[in-house]
Amino acid sequence: MAALGAPALAQQTMDMPSGQMSSGGMPSALVPAALSSAQVVRATLPNGLRVVIVPDRLAPVVTTEINYLVGSAEAPKGFPGTAHALEHMMFRGSKGLDKDQLASVGARLGGSYNADTTEDVTQYFYTAQSRDLPVLLKIEALRMTGLTLSEADWQKERGAIEQEVSRDLSSPAYLYLEQLQAILFAGTPYEHDALGTRPSFERTKAADLRAFYRKWYAPNNAVLVIAGDVNPVSTLQLVEETFGGIARRPLPARTPVTPVPPPAKTLSFATDYPVGFATLAFPMPGSSEHDFAVADILSDVLSSQRGALYQLVPQGRALFAGFEYAPKQLAGFGLALAAFPKGGDAKRTMDDMRAVLEKIRHEGVPADLVEAAKRREIAQLQFAANSVSGLAELWSNALAFQKLDSPGDMVAAYQAVTPEAVNALATKLLDPAHAVSAVLTPESSGQPVAGKGFGGAESFGATPDKPVPLPEWAEKDLTRLDKPEPTAQPTVSTLPNGLRLIVWPSHVSHTVQLTGQVRQTPALEEPQGQEGVSDVTEALFAYGTTQHDRLAFQKALDDIPAWESAGSGFSLRVLKPDFEKGIALLAENELHPAFPVSDFEIVRAQTAQAQAGELASPGHLFTQAIKVAILPPKDPALREATPQSIMHVTHDDVLHYYAHAWRPDLTTIVVTGDITPDSACGGGAGIWRLEGGRPEA
Repeated sequence: MAALGAPALAQQTMDMPSGQMSSGGMPSALVPAALSSAQVVRATLPNGLRVVIVPDRLAPVVTTEINYLVGSAEAPKGFPGTAHALEHMMFRGSKGLDKDQLASVGARLGGSYNADTTEDVTQYFYTAQSRDLPVLLKIEALRMTGLTLSEADWQKERGAIEQEVSRDLSSPAYLYLEQLQAILFAGTPYEHDALGTRPSFERTKAADLRAFYRKWYAPNNAVLVIAGDVNPVSTLQLVEETFGGIARRPLPARTPVTPVPPPAKTLSFATDYPVGFATLAFPMPGSSEHDFAVADILSDVLSSQRGALYQLVPQGRALFAGFEYAPKQLAGFGLALAAFPKGGDAKRTMDDMRAVLEKIRHEGVPADLVEAAKRREIAQLQFAANSVSGLAELWSNALAFQKLDSPGDMVAAYQAVTPEAVNALATKLLDPAHAVSAVLTPESSGQPVAGKGFGGAESFGATPDKPVPLPEWAEKDLTRLDKPEPTAQPTVSTLPNGLRLIVWPSHVSHTVQLTGQVRQTPALEEPQGQEGVSDVTEALFAYGTTQHDRLAFQKALDDIPAWESAGSGFSLRVLKPDFEKGIALLAENELHPAFPVSDFEIVRAQTAQAQAGELASPGHLFTQAIKVAILPPKDPALREATPQSIMHVTHDDVLHYYAHAWRPDLTTIVVTGDITPDSACGGGAGIWRLEGGRPEA
């Protein structure tokens, strides 16, 4: 899988319209030991392999992530996809483990495995049962030193990688970001992303891949991160036994990356998206540069729902507005974007966005938004220990991309950021003289569009359809069956009002996460002629409560900090000490939404405008055609909102729909994290009750 450098960027940018962009924050004392050097075992083997072992008892699983410090930036000139092609060939077999054996081992291991290629680093990761760690390490050691790389295998794999290129080239997001990257990083190795091109793959030979492999795939150019339920001492010994015999090799000089800010440029694209986008891109620092933390905080402030850019949405001047930061190792870019309806005024949207950013450039940003962003970023680190694979990824990112000693080092970096530093960087970076502007206009082309965008997961090596004899070391470990250890089960209860509460304690970090769902089927519950009332109702939850208006409510969340969303599906993420505050705000939003009349008019119009484009989009047309083909003519599932039906929805319709559809006996809440069933029920679900069919707190 080749990554353009910011998979989340494309997802956030083109998945419309969420209305929310989150960041992350908390006292540094609460940063878990797994993110610092406190409980981590690390070593550098004599051959140069750097090893980091991060114990985490979340579950009896382990993730290995080996990071080769090379990517497409070191690809030979004219062959931008070399690193990506080699990533694919790492699943085609090596001496002692051919392709079918590797696929069979992967199937028997269960869990998951994959890889990705960026401009700077290529990563290979496995997640499996902790007991299978020796097998995982053996696979990586064999691939590090004895990759087969035959011409016959490359001829087969080339077809798969070219199909991936075709998929990505059908994504308007990819085409846009590809051109953007070429402009922002012209004359540097970042000029081409890691994907590669069909012509370059046609010219590539197995010998070319072998040369790249021998240059860069050496133990002294790799960082191995192991996270999970392991004994660090015995694990390090196992690593030494498995990798110690691989010889280090001299590494070539690396190509410098020194981008020059480009002159202002304007692009335009026709897309099949249901809405249009006006975007402004600016050069920004890379993840290993000294002002990365300042740039990260600036990005958070620009994307804040309390910020001036997002204010375009409640003003009715954009369907969505936000900011994304895409750092590579040695350079990056920031992307401001605002969405407009199909047939809307793209120039006005672009002018509005330019005016907001220019004002920020000259006047700065509010100091309290800087402090809120710092709290969120620091607190966000706390949640990393809630996933073994996420923990491995975070350590890999810190060591391989950010060149830090540990992820915890970012705490001090964020704490040192000042409003003055953020404003100085904004003045420097948000310069219209170096902005690349683009308008993505929705037009029906009739051409196929990649459904998932680019950078999606790949499936390496289908499971063989016949028995495959495994190497003795793999057969020995994988044929052993152990009785699974019983694990604690959640506490399930039903409150007097019918609400179902599930609490599953997990004490690996000082965090609590809550998700809830009010069971609804709008096609069955929306009154005739009010199709779309559910969409309008859902959108209005973001506009404050009867106690706090939109900005005050967002500030209350920032002050904790907490991540919250309300509606028929609702959620909360918060640190343990602030659970009471967080659950009170969630309940306030879910049970006492303001549904302001003035905001209702704007939200209704925005919902109708977005739906007009959606109804003409290829994805919607395809889905609706399938429904028509398989469902009876009057099946409720065939109902769909139209701009006309949405504009006929009244404010009273929203209030009635909310009162009818939000019922405790149709609600399930799941709470997990550093919490007990009693505290969850008393501090959380105890707030939830209904009186007279209406939510009351």
